[in-house]
Amino acid sequence: MTSSSKSNMKRMNTKDMEEYAEMDMDELLAQLSSDEINMLAREVDPDDNTMPPSLRCGYFCDKEPTGPLDRHKLIDHINKQAIETPDKPEAQPYVAGTVRGKKWVPPVCEKTAELEEQINIDLGDEYETALSGASQEEIIDLAAILGFHSMMNQDQYHASLLNKGQPIGMGWDGITKASQPKAFPNEPPNLTNPEETIKRVKEDDHTLKEVNWNNIKNISDEKFVQLFEALASNTHLEILSLTNTGLADRHTNLLADSLEKNSTLRVLNLETNFISPAGMVTLLKSLLTTKSVEEFRGSNQRSQVLGNKIEMQITEIVEQNISLLRLGLHLEYNDARHRVAAHLQRNLDRIRLTRVGAASS
Repeated sequence: MTSSSKSNMKRMNTKDMEEYAEMDMDELLAQLSSDEINMLAREVDPDDNTMPPSLRCGYFCDKEPTGPLDRHKLIDHINKQAIETPDKPEAQPYVAGTVRGKKWVPPVCEKTAELEEQINIDLGDEYETALSGASQEEIIDLAAILGFHSMMNQDQYHASLLNKGQPIGMGWDGITKASQPKAFPNEPPNLTNPEETIKRVKEDDHTLKEVNWNNIKNISDEKFVQLFEALASNTHLEILSLTNTGLADRHTNLLADSLEKNSTLRVLNLETNFISPAGMVTLLKSLLTTKSVEEFRGSNQRSQVLGNKIEMQITEIVEQNISLLRLGLHLEYNDARHRVAAHLQRNLDRIRLTRVGAASS
């Protein structure tokens, strides 16, 4: 078929399609018989999601139904046929190690010559003379001083900072190997005897300046009560640490009463316990009576987030305290954090000015 005949046929098909496009579809369907409509329906899939799949399917079975549909029996029949039907034999059996067809060979990548860029920097005669006679270790030390971290590996950098000399084999081409981590011994257990400590606090021992019950397990409520009652009348204790001792809200009221009566305690550490935000507010309020505590630590409690209302209460209480210098609490809101930091700084400045004035007089 020549190109001219193909073009003529294409024009005729386009003309015929244009004629059919102008016709009315309802008139065309009215001229068809029922058998022709059924044949047309089998060939055309109506694009209508509202129609059931049985009406959209082009397959029609002419056989009469032999009974109601049983889905389980149908699945069992299909599985039985799949098992009993033998597999089609391969045209060529598989032979291990036999290569059939064209074997893929990766293309050969030609290594391009790496061009080394040389940068000439004029440092002056003085620096040129100094660097030309410097050894490799001296140049590495100079790079560490100037902060050229990319010019050296980790061992070289840390050795230069610590002035230990360069490790053996750690030149410019050296490779930093992973160092074996140092094994640190576990922290020794707290061997403080709570009963003996309570006795010394109750007797107001003038040599007892610090009580450390940190990480002591299974301290009974009775011992806490005895310690806090003895703390109210003690006049020599300065540091009280009760970190990770299971302190809870049932102990805060008695501790707050003791803090209101004690006037020598300077540091109070209650971190890592089970004190609620309301209990923390009660303890901070008790510090306003004697105003002797300079450092209060109470982070990592049962509730990690204090909340806006509690933080505002803590801020107002801290702003009334003229002796508090350090506060160990996590404040989430910027307003409370900035106000507390500014007030603590004012307390530090006041103490510094008082100390300077006393020294000058």
